[in-house]
Amino acid sequence: MTEKQIIELENRINDLECQLAFQEETIDTLNDALSQQQLQISKMLDQMKYVVGKVKNMDSSNLADPSEETPPPHY
Repeated sequence: MTEKQIIELENRINDLECQLAFQEETIDTLNDALSQQQLQISKMLDQMKYVVGKVKNMDSSNLADPSEETPPPHY
């Protein structure tokens, strides 16, 4: 191998190492974002279950009967 070929190969190896480092950083960043989103989804599911439970347990007697309501003044 000539000196020029060795330098070209070293440059290619350096480029590949840089690309690998960038890809590893990107994967770590995406993994962190995905973990945060999963935590948010879990919290939202818990909140949704709570709200659904509250709505199911609501007493319908607390709701107004539409037939007993007076019409609004603009009618």
